Amino acid sequence: MDQIRKKLDTLRLENETAAGEIDTLKSKVKELEQDNLAKEQDIKSLTHKNGVLEKDYETLESKMSGYKDEGAQGAQLKAENENLTRKVQMLEEEAEEADRNLRETNEKLRQTDVKAGHFERKVQALESSRDQWEQKYEDMSKKYADTKKELDDFAAELHNVA
Repeated sequence: MDQIRKKLDTLRLENETAAGEIDTLKSKVKELEQDNLAKEQDIKSLTHKNGVLEKDYETLESKMSGYKDEGAQGAQLKAENENLTRKVQMLEEEAEEADRNLRETNEKLRQTDVKAGHFERKVQALESSRDQWEQKYEDMSKKYADTKKELDDFAAELHNVA
């Protein structure tokens, strides 16, 4: 019986030790369950954040694609702008050349008008001179005709007298 008592004491001691270990293990399990719950909440939170970040990433990627397209359009527009600037510069140069030619042509036209006015005055003077000469010719022709008639009359009278 002593052995049984010893055995019972040993078993009680083992039982108490096991109960203490069970309490320790229960508290560890509780602690681990709380850690597990906290980690699950962290996982859920991180999963949610990951979903939000993926949406943000897709949005940013879409924007970036749009910006790339706009950049390509910007480069195209820049090239087109440079071409148009060159065309404008060429047209301005052509306009300046045309303006210079117009000024030269206007100056030549003015000089031609001055010469034409000079020649018109000369023509008027020559026409006036011609008219005077024609008038003198008519007057002289009339005098000649009158003088010839007088001479013919005088010759006829002489012939009649003779």
